[in-house]
Amino acid sequence: MAKRETSQGESPSLLIDARIQALDDWRGKTLAHVRVLIKQAVPEVVEEWKWRVPVWSHNGILCTGEAYKNAVKLTFPKGAALKDPAGLFNASLEGKVRRAIDLHEGDDIDEAAFKTLIRAAAALNNV
Repeated sequence: MAKRETSQGESPSLLIDARIQALDDWRGKTLAHVRVLIKQAVPEVVEEWKWRVPVWSHNGILCTGEAYKNAVKLTFPKGAALKDPAGLFNASLEGKVRRAIDLHEGDDIDEAAFKTLIRAAAALNNV
């Protein structure tokens, strides 16, 4: 997995590690879990730290991972162009370009469908 340094010289992966550790509840566990799934789906993914949130890229942004009080939001900037037969997208549906997945405490994610969505986002960035 490639790692891109921040302008301050801090490793984005270490910043993401720190963010996950700071979220010492279900949100941290959820963010850590989707991070693993993203890396499994696209092993050459690049972890970045932008806008004070984790960003996963492969020839462009695949998704961001934001933690809010009641949700972990995974935003796909080109999500509207992706097929989502499993119906994972449940937020930002009114957007013309982006789509998001909001995960709440106790939610399970369809791992196979999520990995397929991540791979599709990577493929779209290669077009």
